[in-house]
Amino acid sequence: MAVVGLLLGAAALWGSSQLVWFAEFRDGGVRGTVLYTEIGSQRAVALIPLALLALAGTAGLIATGGWPRRVLGVVLAVAGVAAVWIGVAGGSFAGFADGLPVAQMLSARGLTILGGILVAAGGLAAIKGAGRMPRLGAKYSAPASKRVAKDPETELWEALSEGEDPTATR
Repeated sequence: MAVVGLLLGAAALWGSSQLVWFAEFRDGGVRGTVLYTEIGSQRAVALIPLALLALAGTAGLIATGGWPRRVLGVVLAVAGVAAVWIGVAGGSFAGFADGLPVAQMLSARGLTILGGILVAAGGLAAIKGAGRMPRLGAKYSAPASKRVAKDPETELWEALSEGEDPTATR
């Protein structure tokens, strides 16, 4: 679930960076009044790096285990909170002039908040489930009990090397 949340959060943050975040009418001189817009990647430049961090964090959660996964989870949770802050701070939710793309501006901020919540939730899930989640290559490593067990013939030769009679116990 943490990986899915991070992937969805990264997609939401990237999508939000492509939507209009700011719009106003400006005097265009000879052209008259023109609509000036800024998209999310221009207005809130941290959106794309946060989306890339969430995407890289997905790969990191799959590849790591234990305390590195917990540290990565903390970093992702902080990044999610930062994304929520970007979506909320400096935003106006009322008092727009007629003709502005209000729906797109509000949905861009809402998508940023949703993406931040998903990234933070993915980070918190990684912290909580760091010990239970499988890690990359874990199915190929032998359990500790199999690694300790020795070949019976090797044990006989080691007993002879130590000066013991291996047949005395049989």
